[in-house]
Amino acid sequence: MRSSTPSQPAGAPAPGAVPETVRDSVTDPPPQAPPNTARARQAAAAANETETRGEHFRRKALRGRLHGYGIAAVALVAMLIALAASNTGQVNVHWLIGSSRVSLVWLVLAAAILGWALGLMASARFHWRTRAPRRRSAGRS
Repeated sequence: MRSSTPSQPAGAPAPGAVPETVRDSVTDPPPQAPPNTARARQAAAAANETETRGEHFRRKALRGRLHGYGIAAVALVAMLIALAASNTGQVNVHWLIGSSRVSLVWLVLAAAILGWALGLMASARFHWRTRAPRRRSAGRS
């Protein structure tokens, strides 16, 4: 005698079981909001073509510093002019060999320029002596 049981393909779910219909991976993380960092805010502002509050403050602060430097430069030039006008008298300068008479303003100006140049050279020398070691690139031999 032959039984009439329905044949099911191999690998089919058991009768009464609900087959899995979800095809997406369960391990995918949920989408996250972008980080709230300065770079992310700048990128968002550039995309919107707007200026953030921090960028606005930085721009205004830079402008204020530049105005301060300009005022300081004008004040320094005014002080140098006043120094030159008040020190026009002649002074004796004794060198290792001999002596000479020069205007005091030129003596002060020459000493200031010499000190500035020596300071630049010393700063460059200290920077060169204390710089970080250079990396050797793989392409060079």
